[in-house]
Amino acid sequence: MSTNTSVAGTGTASNASGAILAGRVLLSILFILSGFAKLAAISATAQWFGGIGLPLPTVAAIGSGLLEFFGGLAILVGFQTRIVAIVLAIFTLAATAIAHLNFSDQIQMLMLEKNLGLTGGFILLAVMGAGAYSIDAKRG
Repeated sequence: MSTNTSVAGTGTASNASGAILAGRVLLSILFILSGFAKLAAISATAQWFGGIGLPLPTVAAIGSGLLEFFGGLAILVGFQTRIVAIVLAIFTLAATAIAHLNFSDQIQMLMLEKNLGLTGGFILLAVMGAGAYSIDAKRG
């Protein structure tokens, strides 16, 4: 009997893929819903973006809404996961720097903390990949 136990033999590989899938689903929900909300209310989003000093607020509203929505969908199904995770990590850090650094506002501090956690999740996805339950794995 061999003392060398393979990772696949212990069930760890399938557990990891299941955990990665759960993480992808949970990360993607926020971005899909946020992107949809921005696109469904472009004028309100643009007004808020203009209020915080973003140039071309309507373009920024449409661009961020599309990135969040389709980026979230890509993470959900595991398509081009490493690339999309890097893009969303950078986007999330940029959004944090632009809109969530008012340290005197408790809500903005919560948004900053949430965004740092999301960025950490995206960095993990960029390193680990989408796992076995993904389009990326099916494509090889």
